[in-house]
Amino acid sequence: MNAEIISIGDELLIGQVVNTNASWMAAALNSAGINVLRISVVPDDAGQIKASINEAATRAGIILLTGGLGPTKDDITKKVLMDFFGSKPIFHEPTFNHIKKLFAASHYPLSEVNRQQAEIPDNCIPLPNRVGTAVGMWFEKNDKVFVSMPGVPFEMKTLMKEQVVPRLKKKFKTSYIVHKTIMTSGIGESLLAEKIKEWEDKLPPAIKLAYLPQPGIVRLRLSASSRDKEKIEAQIEHQCELLKNYVPKAIFGYDDISMEESLGNLLKEKNRTISTAESCTGGYIAHLLTSIAGSSGYFKGSIVSYSNRVKIEQLGVAKAEIDMYGAVSRQVVEQMALGAKKRLKTDYAISTSGIAGPDGGSEEKPVGTVWIGIAGPNGVKAKLFHFGEHRGRNIRRSALMALNILRLEIQ
Repeated sequence: MNAEIISIGDELLIGQVVNTNASWMAAALNSAGINVLRISVVPDDAGQIKASINEAATRAGIILLTGGLGPTKDDITKKVLMDFFGSKPIFHEPTFNHIKKLFAASHYPLSEVNRQQAEIPDNCIPLPNRVGTAVGMWFEKNDKVFVSMPGVPFEMKTLMKEQVVPRLKKKFKTSYIVHKTIMTSGIGESLLAEKIKEWEDKLPPAIKLAYLPQPGIVRLRLSASSRDKEKIEAQIEHQCELLKNYVPKAIFGYDDISMEESLGNLLKEKNRTISTAESCTGGYIAHLLTSIAGSSGYFKGSIVSYSNRVKIEQLGVAKAEIDMYGAVSRQVVEQMALGAKKRLKTDYAISTSGIAGPDGGSEEKPVGTVWIGIAGPNGVKAKLFHFGEHRGRNIRRSALMALNILRLEIQ
């Protein structure tokens, strides 16, 4: 079964509000075995809303709308739907009693516009909204289902969980939609595609592959739908195992696991500790590591050595090395890692020194030049990278690359 989502509101089109509702709804529908064909955003305009509903109904059997159900004059969705479905307004006593209870509990006066929220189309099934005043509305026409919900996120989510999704699953025979995301790092999208081309070409027709790149990481999403959930899950797991033969070092986890969580699990498993000495990343690696609950068991601290003085005084970097090779060099980044490991008494230490940008580059060392060092039980090593000209991406990519290098070192 296919669905479309229509988000209503001028605030979404002018960028004043981010449309998080649609992405959440799409995930909820996928989990219920309902495929989302399209998501559209329309203004608070009767003609636009009607046209969008008509168009969606030519493609999908389920049309979900959010927004425009409030008590003010700019909330016109209910009026549009009544016109669209040829409805007459009726006063819904259970909804009004619920609204009175909400206002009494909050000690707010009940106005006439709030009373009008209890007026609903006579040909809809009301969906009680226990956390708000705008009732959900379920319509059926030409074997299609149309559901209107409030745009307030927690109200919409409550209705989806408690009313809409259970009703849809009961009405339609849905397949299981299974997604599996393979997390990779240390290899760009184009090169990754080349390396796994043979595996991709041999994928069963029922399994779709999507490349989802972001700075420092490429996610590979496998998707399939079937009435037999166990069978399709087994097929996808089998393909994940086959993929390991092509890029064994690039895969650091599955689904929503982050690089920092994957490395943290490895450190806990090996009973190892880590510290950082950061220059160009400015403490971002430490931030990532400490964003994981329980990281105090393996992360001991960080020295943000943004200046050469701190590199010398706190990490023991030789001034002569900085004078001869510069702060962005193999020699300096190796001494930074060794200094952090010794000073903070850890098994491993990560160090970074580079030119994040947008200024500070030279012909010899352009913006995006980054040295990453790793000190561990077997000594110290460093590697040079060129990440580009965008400061934010340089910091993010440097941090993820450093974590990935340490992951591979520990493994």
